[in-house]
Amino acid sequence: MAWSCFSCTASIPPQPRVNFRPSSQKCLQDVRNMVTSLGIHSIRSSPVDSLRNGNWVKLICGASFEDVVDIRNLSLVYTLAGVDCIDCAADESVVNAVNQGIKAARDIVEVGRPWVMISVNDDEDLHFRKAEFDPADCPQDCSRPCEIVCPANAISLEEEKSSAGHLWNNNEEGKKQGGVLTERCYGCGRCIPVCPYDKIRVHTYVRDAAATSELLRREEIDALEIHTSGRQTLHFRSLWEGLGDTIHHLRLVAVSFPDVGDSTISTMNAMYSIMEPRLRCFNLWQLDGRPMSGDIGRGATRESVAFAVRLAAASDRPRGFLQLAGGTNAHTVAGLKKHGLFQTKSVSEENFKDGQSMVGSLGPLDAPIGGIAYGGYARKVVGRILSAMQSQHGLTCIEESPDYLFKALAEALALVGTVKCYDVPS
Repeated sequence: MAWSCFSCTASIPPQPRVNFRPSSQKCLQDVRNMVTSLGIHSIRSSPVDSLRNGNWVKLICGASFEDVVDIRNLSLVYTLAGVDCIDCAADESVVNAVNQGIKAARDIVEVGRPWVMISVNDDEDLHFRKAEFDPADCPQDCSRPCEIVCPANAISLEEEKSSAGHLWNNNEEGKKQGGVLTERCYGCGRCIPVCPYDKIRVHTYVRDAAATSELLRREEIDALEIHTSGRQTLHFRSLWEGLGDTIHHLRLVAVSFPDVGDSTISTMNAMYSIMEPRLRCFNLWQLDGRPMSGDIGRGATRESVAFAVRLAAASDRPRGFLQLAGGTNAHTVAGLKKHGLFQTKSVSEENFKDGQSMVGSLGPLDAPIGGIAYGGYARKVVGRILSAMQSQHGLTCIEESPDYLFKALAEALALVGTVKCYDVPS
């Protein structure tokens, strides 16, 4: 059959049971049929299997993106699409939203549960910042390029009283209202250079290690990602030591690492030596090629692929799986294939002892590139369907509108399927 559309839903707080119309029931059944007919990987394999096979897919909700309604719906849709991990802000309400979305998805179809990852930073990092400005300072004749360029729809400027949730409010007649929706801003910074009056500021922050430790004690968090600048290890060591024994609760520790040139490998090795004594789980290096740019277009993925090519060829890099991020989109798999790195297998046995793979290391049957993380692009392709649903119906839970759920799932499967190799009907 020719698949139609679907979308994702969010119930924050829990919603009453919905009585679906007959047409809605059919569309919901179409969602189930789509998932089961494609043989979604998460039904029969684990996230670790995916890393070893080179078909791991992570959804990045955003280290600073805290719109719990969208996060729940995104988590629901991409869980149905079979992602292995959902990465979100280290905030209790955001973690709850992710887990609600996962549960709602598994109530629809019995797919596997993706790992839930929280992201923290060891120092200033562009993933951990918010734009801010006072709309009252904006000239009346401004063309509002900031509002146009924002990929998260996090800026709203109006000539009237703004809705709740805006960072700035000013009721003086004739002045701009609204401003930055802080829960939607994820710090991409695209608004800053386009402001013709240089009015936009950036607020940066560092996630608290003590608060993070409390979150990690929760059973529904499986993984931790540490964003680091790669320039030094002092702050990294401080954070790692501050997390204490809470890291023993985890299945995976990831380090998001930018390309810092000739010092990349040596700094990675230094960080691994800090982690190794207390590392009891798998570890992963997220290669952040061109941060927060995947939604821009084909050219954005080149830096991510180039970074992966260089690291995969480095014999002196530390143990751990490699995963692409930063600039990843629908063109990333083609880039890996061009360089012969898509789901190929390692031939090195240097990390093997007595035929057994050490924790976090690559064996001769593991792929040198474990997989791909999708952030801005993944949110964009499904987010536009969520926006259409909310504009038309005002709904917060996507399962309340199964036709939109079907559309959203089709978009998610088209992206995830490039890595999972689904035979998605057009």
